[in-house]
Amino acid sequence: MKPLNVPLIRGIGEGLVIPAEQVTALLRGLADESRHWSDSAEAELDPPTVEAVASVLRRIADQIDVECIDFVSVEPL
Repeated sequence: MKPLNVPLIRGIGEGLVIPAEQVTALLRGLADESRHWSDSAEAELDPPTVEAVASVLRRIADQIDVECIDFVSVEPL
């Protein structure tokens, strides 16, 4: 798996914030990487399970994108 540089931003209070595009890139990267999880003879995961996991990761990334687009598209009152 390729190394990822994820910038952390100090949020309000003591929390740290990760930019949404970094989170979605991580989720999509995991989904792409998961294609190889069932390739080896010793793999305990079957291909349909691996594809289901990848699909869920992609859907979560898509949902985050949609929510972010909606958030920045809302006109201020």
